[in-house]
Amino acid sequence: MNDAFICDFVRTPFGRYGGALRNVRADDLAAHPLRVLMARHPRLDWEAVDDVILGCANQAGEDNRNIARMALLLAGLPVCVPGSTVNRLCGSGLDALGTAARAIRSGEAQLMLAGGAESMTRAPFVTPKAHEAFARAPEIHDTTIGWRFVNRLLKAQYGVDSMPETGENVAEDFHISRHDQDLFAWRSQMKTGAAQAAGYFTREIAPITVPGAKIDTLVEHDEHPRPDTSLEGLARLKTPFRNPGTVTAGNTAGVNDGAGALILASAAAAHTHGLTPRARIVSMATAGVAPRVMGIGPLPAIQKLLAKCSLSLHQIDIIELNEAFASQALAVTRGLGLNDDDPRVNPHGGAIAIGHPLGASGARIVMTAVNALEHIGGQRAIAAMCVGVGQGIAMLIEKT
Repeated sequence: MNDAFICDFVRTPFGRYGGALRNVRADDLAAHPLRVLMARHPRLDWEAVDDVILGCANQAGEDNRNIARMALLLAGLPVCVPGSTVNRLCGSGLDALGTAARAIRSGEAQLMLAGGAESMTRAPFVTPKAHEAFARAPEIHDTTIGWRFVNRLLKAQYGVDSMPETGENVAEDFHISRHDQDLFAWRSQMKTGAAQAAGYFTREIAPITVPGAKIDTLVEHDEHPRPDTSLEGLARLKTPFRNPGTVTAGNTAGVNDGAGALILASAAAAHTHGLTPRARIVSMATAGVAPRVMGIGPLPAIQKLLAKCSLSLHQIDIIELNEAFASQALAVTRGLGLNDDDPRVNPHGGAIAIGHPLGASGARIVMTAVNALEHIGGQRAIAAMCVGVGQGIAMLIEKT
């Protein structure tokens, strides 16, 4: 089988909900990293791209009708280049990369673009068609995150806990204290703040210009990090999802806007197009768990991945674990036998500080993992995420 190499990547800054990227459509957001990659590689024959695969979790608004195809056309890729959008909710961007890598490994593709995008700010309200004639009770759902158009049979079998409620369920089932969650969140903010100050994320971020009515705005950095966060401040936050509870706005990932894309190639394609492999996607694994504790999903996915690759955690140098909630991140790391402050886990912070635009986060953690391997001279990294409705996804990456 062929190797699937990561040759280059870039992402937008991640914007806060209602922040600097609030007026950027999701398809325009997705087009930006594609356009930047094209500008970086002007000699690459872009007609040779076999497919563009992007992850997107919502697809109910401006991200509808196959955002991958819309974005590649907006970016100026040749019309002959196809595009496909995948949806594994929070794991969509990582799934897109895994799908592209499989195509290359199998020999069905040689050169791929993959990543993800999400504008949670611009997620619309939706209403269904009437169930019967002359219905007078409209049903309206906010598509930003979580359940809508619930199937009553699924609800009866598994419940429809909201994402924060699943965080509370994990905290309760796995005995994760409020203090430990706040401490984890504080460490995430401190690590991200230090990384931002050192310019670490400039390795992966391409600034984006947002047109304004009177003046354009250049957005260069992630908006969500709060480096002035204190443990005392986190401890004062309310627990709005359960009383008594432990999950707060401070120990939870952000609701954000962002996009990212990576160039994947076989060894032959990299040579033909003058690309330099930076890392190899070795394998990916997914696993299912009960929806009410969806946050524990990365644990069986990582275990499955390690078993498939005949590796142990001792052989992993970096673990990029998407921080949907501090409770689930701690449940996963403890389930793996790691200390709460293991230096291999999110050494530059995670989604609690950086943000979590659902479809884009998988692409982001892979970029950050590759950068981290290059920074420390490491060999292997795992990127892993929990997924709504009860799943986990994990990917093994090796530096070339």
